[in-house]
Amino acid sequence: MTSLILAAGFFLGIHLFVAGTAVRDRLIARLGAGPYRGLFSLASLAGLIWMGMAYNDAPMVVLWGKLGGLKPAALAGMVIAFAFVVLGLTKPNPTGVGGEALIAQARGPVGIQRITRHPFLWGVALWALIHLAVKGDLASLVLFGSLLVLALCGTVSIDRKRRRALGAAWDGFAAQTSNLPFLAIAQGRGGLRLGEHKAWEWLVVAAAFLVTAALHRTVFGVSPLLG
Repeated sequence: MTSLILAAGFFLGIHLFVAGTAVRDRLIARLGAGPYRGLFSLASLAGLIWMGMAYNDAPMVVLWGKLGGLKPAALAGMVIAFAFVVLGLTKPNPTGVGGEALIAQARGPVGIQRITRHPFLWGVALWALIHLAVKGDLASLVLFGSLLVLALCGTVSIDRKRRRALGAAWDGFAAQTSNLPFLAIAQGRGGLRLGEHKAWEWLVVAAAFLVTAALHRTVFGVSPLLG
């Protein structure tokens, strides 16, 4: 368990205390944007691999136990999570890597970005929350809890980073959408237009969910559909 806690601390640390902070800005000034992104990506990948290996080796310490009764709700939630992740990646997003150029072009939110300007991270957060809830053991709390915290904090960190770099141009985009899903729509600052996503994007969502569900038992030893 110690290795898992250290791995989670490392992964959270480089994201919370480097990415999106003034430390990142100083490193980019010294190294250049490309080398910084390459090194940070390698460090992130190493952290993920470390967490995965430590999670597999961690002892089983039951907390609240597996909640089988939540399976129908969990499956429905996972479909939503996949939609947020996939649709968040199929459209260029001003909050994504290199998205500053879209702000300069006065690019407004499109599709699922009207629900939240951070669809990918909210999809990851929902995925982590569902796994944390239904697994009910200490190792899962550390792993999925860390990813949940990182995803939610990441939305705030990216907003701060964009505002620091772009100023009023960012505020103009942010006024049309929201971080918290559906908040801008509820406040009348935008509308729901999922029709802006093409049919092939929805097919990718369905395919990604079904393929993951089919391979889940082979890769992780348990089927989300059959138990």
